[in-house]
Amino acid sequence: MEITAYVASAFSKDQKGGNKAGVVLFEDTLTTIQKMTIAKQLGYAETAFISESVIADYKFEYYTPKEEVDLCGHATIGSFVILMHLNKLSKNYYTIETNSGVLSITIKDDVIFMEQKKPTFYDILSPNELSDCFDIQVIDKEFPIQIVSTGLKDILVPIKSEAQLQALDPDYKKIKEISKHYNVIGAHLYTFNDDRIICRNFAPLYDIDEEAATGTSNGALACFLYKQSNLQKESYVFEQGYSLHSPSEIVVKLTANSENKIGKVYVGGKGYYCETKCLTI
Repeated sequence: MEITAYVASAFSKDQKGGNKAGVVLFEDTLTTIQKMTIAKQLGYAETAFISESVIADYKFEYYTPKEEVDLCGHATIGSFVILMHLNKLSKNYYTIETNSGVLSITIKDDVIFMEQKKPTFYDILSPNELSDCFDIQVIDKEFPIQIVSTGLKDILVPIKSEAQLQALDPDYKKIKEISKHYNVIGAHLYTFNDDRIICRNFAPLYDIDEEAATGTSNGALACFLYKQSNLQKESYVFEQGYSLHSPSEIVVKLTANSENKIGKVYVGGKGYYCETKCLTI
């Protein structure tokens, strides 16, 4: 059986870098095993499978080479890059059915924004719980280490400086263990350099040692930062992927009510078409 798969890079910076994802369109007869086989053949962190939906414009399913996940920001952005490339888009607003619910997609000036779920804040961890994962001397004690989700749960870890973040040498096996213990996707590390926010993301539990751009993780991080009164903004820009030589830029926009309670979360970025592949499964 031959399958056409597309590859797009999402959250790219200046039409370079970003995070590549596979995209398969309207192959409704594929089984779960076949979808994982395709994801494994493509070899990217996630592959999106798009089909028709009775409750939204499209139905999206996301597979790593190992298993299905409920949501993936960069694969969603990449999918709309492909739909745009194939001239299948005729409006600026769409809805998608996912395992995390029905979410909205807005396209403005070639920037694709994906709605996330409202944030949920979970456990706060002590630095010592991460002592086997990497050198905890680089952790910035000004902020708590907290698990936050806008669709997928991540451990958000503040790091003192950009140099320490980029030099950090993680133990993927230990990150995998703590991810399994707390039922999270992985660890999302971040730091500040003047007005820049730079991140690295590790998800070895899902066979992704490090990822160049993660939409859901940065959606969660924006909500976490908004809770810190001196960091409240309507829009955040996150940089990621430098350690992988794939610079990425993720934009997160928040709406809030008069009591500063977050109402809507949108993760967005640009992307570009990479290639078309013919797979045999």
